[in-house]
Amino acid sequence: MPKRKIVKIDEDLCIGCGKCVAPCAEGAIQIVNGKAKVIREELCDGAGFCLGVCPVGALSIEERDVVPFNEEEAEKNKKLTKEKDFSEITCFSCGRDDKNAALFPVRIKGDSLWVCAKCIPRLIHG
Repeated sequence: MPKRKIVKIDEDLCIGCGKCVAPCAEGAIQIVNGKAKVIREELCDGAGFCLGVCPVGALSIEERDVVPFNEEEAEKNKKLTKEKDFSEITCFSCGRDDKNAALFPVRIKGDSLWVCAKCIPRLIHG
């Protein structure tokens, strides 16, 4: 098995809120028995979009021996994931969702939030 970067979820810290599920476009993360789990390691690309939205810091990236990333399966899973409704992901400032704007995870005063591209300058410059 090759070494590569993959998401690690600390089950002791995880509160099962599910905020990490939607940012995982490949669908590698799901809530199982009340906790977030990487259900298929070959789908995790290690990009870490899920890290910024965890309110308790239960997610990290680790490099370890793991099955290779399967881009073909990840693409198939992305199509299935796009069909799900993740309407809870909206810009905290203006309310746009990812169907209407590019959204980015941010941490503000300890909160994990989403912000759209239009609102970023206001966030940066006040």
